[in-house]
Amino acid sequence: MRIGIVAPSCTLDPTIPDRLAAMADECGAELVFHPQCFLSDGHFAGPDSARIDALVDYANDPGLDAIWFARGGYGACRVAAPAISQMGEDARGKRYIGFSDAGFLLAGLYQAGIGTLAHGPMPADLNRDGGEPAVKRALDWLTGPELVAKQVPEVAFNLMVFSQLIGTPLQPDLSGHVLMLEEVAEYMYRIDRSLFHVTSNPAMRRIAGIKLGRCSAIPENDPDFLLDEVAVCQHWCAQAGIPWLGRANIGHDVENSVIPFG
Repeated sequence: MRIGIVAPSCTLDPTIPDRLAAMADECGAELVFHPQCFLSDGHFAGPDSARIDALVDYANDPGLDAIWFARGGYGACRVAAPAISQMGEDARGKRYIGFSDAGFLLAGLYQAGIGTLAHGPMPADLNRDGGEPAVKRALDWLTGPELVAKQVPEVAFNLMVFSQLIGTPLQPDLSGHVLMLEEVAEYMYRIDRSLFHVTSNPAMRRIAGIKLGRCSAIPENDPDFLLDEVAVCQHWCAQAGIPWLGRANIGHDVENSVIPFG
């Protein structure tokens, strides 16, 4: 199993490859880091053109079995559509995993019917306290057996990322899906506003329901917003007639679960 690692958003810590090597060996995997992961161009891991080229290069490489997105941050929305438009048949047989900003790519790939996808930890999670088990979960999924389709398909996204991709060419058809959403470091009023936007979209009225992951590091609001994330999500689900399905074990933390798409 050869896993290609690319950074569609921000630069990857250059100490990560050596720290990941032993974990990959235990899973019988060879990790191949694209040199683009370590480029720096302002906020991004290299200019848009370099990030697009790296995605296309590794997705279309017949010698790679999977693509692991290196980290989040911001930047994937700038490269997702042009990269996906250049992906060929070899890209379709690969597994892809990431979360946070990588959700733009996961959504676009799902919309295009490319690959086997999952929301889950990324190499950069090694820099979180206790991040090793999270990274191991992602490696286990990447190297594990073929998945059995679920009765009710599921997807998982960061709330702000998903809200922003609605109405764009990256928006997938999620009819009949359970939609899981998580958030970090956003004011409660922004969570409220984004859930309004998500649940107001006509296509979202066809999903099977929403599960809410952890919304962590929420800044204090002045004045106090009073409602918490559960009350806000339940409110907008009720307004839209979308089933509220409770909590999901996803978030910007070391407990973040692997959620296969579909």
